[in-house]
Amino acid sequence: MIYDEQNIFAKILRDEIPCEKILETNHAISFNDISPKAKVHVLVIPKGPYIDIYDFNKNASKEEVVGFWNSVNETIEKLQIEKKGFQLKAHKGEAGGQEVFHFHVHILSND
Repeated sequence: MIYDEQNIFAKILRDEIPCEKILETNHAISFNDISPKAKVHVLVIPKGPYIDIYDFNKNASKEEVVGFWNSVNETIEKLQIEKKGFQLKAHKGEAGGQEVFHFHVHILSND
C-alpha cells in the first residue's frame, strides 16, 4: 500500500482541515476525535507519512519514534488521565479495523 497524501490526517497536518488540538510537537499532533467513543477520545498522529503502526515502527527514525511516544505521554498528562486510567488503541489494516491509513493511536477514558 502506498501512503495516500489525501487522507484526512494528512489534510489536518497541512491545516486544510481544522481540528481541536490538544498538543503539537516536532513529531506529532494530538486532537479530539470528531466522533468520540468515550468521554475522552483523543487521536495522536505522527507528522511523518506512515500508513500504520507496522510501517511506523519499521521505517520511522529513532528520533521520530521517541518523539511520537513522548507526545502520547504529554497528551495523557495534559488530559490529566495518567492516574485515572485510559485505553490506548492502534489499528492495522482493514482487518484490524483501521479506517484512516495514516498511523494513529486513540487515547480513550471514561473518567
